[in-house]
Amino acid sequence: MLRHRRALPAWLAHPLRWQRLPVPWAAVARGALCVGPLLGAGIATGHPAPGVLTAVGAMLAGVNDRPGTRRTGIVHIGLPALASTLGTLMGASLRAADAGWWFVPALAAVAFVSGAGSVAGPVRSTAAMQMLAATVLGAGMPLPGAPWAKALYVLAGCLWLLLLRLVLRTPRRSGGPLSGERAAVATVFDALADALAAVGGSGAEPARRRLTAAMDRADEALRLRRLTSRLLRRPARPEELLLAERFAAATALCEASVALLWEARPLPSRVAESPRRFAEALRTGRPPGRLSAPENSSAGRGAFDHALLDAAVAFARERPLPRPAAGADTPPARTARARGFLSPVAREYGLRVAVCIGASAAVALLLRAEHWYWLPATVTFLVKPDLGPLFSRTVNRFAGTAAGVLVFAAAGLVFPGSWWPALVAGAAGALLPFATRHFALQTGAITLMVLSFVYVGGAPRAAGERIVDTSIACAIVLVVGHLPHLADPRRRIGQRVTEALRSTERFLRYVLESQPAGDAAEAVGPARTGAVAARRLALRRDAYRTLAQARAAAETAAAEFRAARAADPDWLTIVTAVERIVDAATACAIRLDRGARRPSPEEAERLCRALAAMTDALEDPRRRPTGTPPPALRPVPDCATLTDVAAELERLREYAGAH
Repeated sequence: MLRHRRALPAWLAHPLRWQRLPVPWAAVARGALCVGPLLGAGIATGHPAPGVLTAVGAMLAGVNDRPGTRRTGIVHIGLPALASTLGTLMGASLRAADAGWWFVPALAAVAFVSGAGSVAGPVRSTAAMQMLAATVLGAGMPLPGAPWAKALYVLAGCLWLLLLRLVLRTPRRSGGPLSGERAAVATVFDALADALAAVGGSGAEPARRRLTAAMDRADEALRLRRLTSRLLRRPARPEELLLAERFAAATALCEASVALLWEARPLPSRVAESPRRFAEALRTGRPPGRLSAPENSSAGRGAFDHALLDAAVAFARERPLPRPAAGADTPPARTARARGFLSPVAREYGLRVAVCIGASAAVALLLRAEHWYWLPATVTFLVKPDLGPLFSRTVNRFAGTAAGVLVFAAAGLVFPGSWWPALVAGAAGALLPFATRHFALQTGAITLMVLSFVYVGGAPRAAGERIVDTSIACAIVLVVGHLPHLADPRRRIGQRVTEALRSTERFLRYVLESQPAGDAAEAVGPARTGAVAARRLALRRDAYRTLAQARAAAETAAAEFRAARAADPDWLTIVTAVERIVDAATACAIRLDRGARRPSPEEAERLCRALAAMTDALEDPRRRPTGTPPPALRPVPDCATLTDVAAELERLREYAGAH
């Protein structure tokens, strides 16, 4: 009799996961020209300390060398570079003052600030982590020089990679100064085509989430472009305005596609072909050609064809439309986040980082290790939740460090002379952009570079000590990271989930209470109608953006190793239910635009109150909505999605009441 194979638990299977990503060849070339050559220049000139420090800066910047436009690269590399410079200055100043045991409270204080600041967004999270890592390295690395000089050397290494980022870029066929932004918007149309091809299948919701991620990247690229124009005090160029109009057309198409996804009726292949034609038109500069014929078989299909026609007009336009006058209704800015520096989740994460760093620094000083800074430096990267579940991080960290030590030791046996560490560092720098696929591979590349720095800095036999320090750091993080009051997922993940719920409530309330863009549009005029539609799109985008962040946190929590899970809600179930509420509300908005019956103010308020009550229940379990009546609505044939919203709310209400 055949036995069924039991699936591995999520916490045990996560260390084996491998991301399949395209090879960033331009980033690989930049990595090969950064760390190794800078370290080699220090060896060749007889000044190893500046070479090591500039190579450290290039290594820290190389971790942030991700795909994107030039402007996103400047932000993603530049902000952490400034944080690394500040951290090096603080750490080198502590070393110059010979702080002794004062290293422990000083590093713990920096760790608290770093941890608390990490909840403000991905770029600031990376900057905060690198500020802490640079502080530890600056305090521990026995290199000569004044603190300000060390900080400038690190900044020079970061700027060298940033310069290469501006020069060595992936060639694109057309687009001129807007080539990166055009490619980002084209990716939105490609993701839209993939989502339309998945309608009616099991991959529909994952395709919609990939579409949301593509829209977020394109939105970031265009926002940075507008910010640059404002900083330079120059008006937007016509081609920038045209691209913004085409991105707005893509956003409207995406909203209509959500209604098609909700209807779950498979579409002809020609429907998905139209967005691909728009993507090719953006990349080549040629017209999109023939599009799919309109069909009014459903409300979602009618809205999609209408948005497709608007997109075709936007692509045929050679000059942008006149911009609205100052003071006119504009899409709202991003919703303010409840992620203040002293918010509960910020305090919890900051305290955990501070305890881990303080404990590791104290243990290192007690052991009187020559390279005591390796312990807190390792903990810095292990304690960061953005890099995956805690158990997975520790396993991959140890495996990557062991592999890096073995490769470095083998290189020392094979290559003669004093120049070979620069060669190893150069190869590891080239590997680093590719190594983002797996944390162990990334750890191995960083270990090779760090050992090269230490070897050039005057410690040729430090490889074995690196494995011992990594083992101790992994033990410290595993113990501290699972302390009950420092690892409560309700505070860490629940904050993001409740934030997504509040964004969803704002979107749902606007859909149910705003003026429709259908029969009443003539009474309010096209300008007001366009402003309503733009605000609705912006609120929907904000809801999906916060949901994507909540899903990432929930997936990480699902793969954490915890002995008792019964008391914690199933965060992935909650996020999935809220995603379906946003999808249903979007489909409802499309139906209302097409003339469906609008809910009464009482019905709309009842739905919004039910969602707010569930948010309060998840935020504070003492406020369970057990007595809240189900927000049921009478079935409405021409706007069935409104009933769907109520049904999804009722499922979520029952779940929130049970937990």
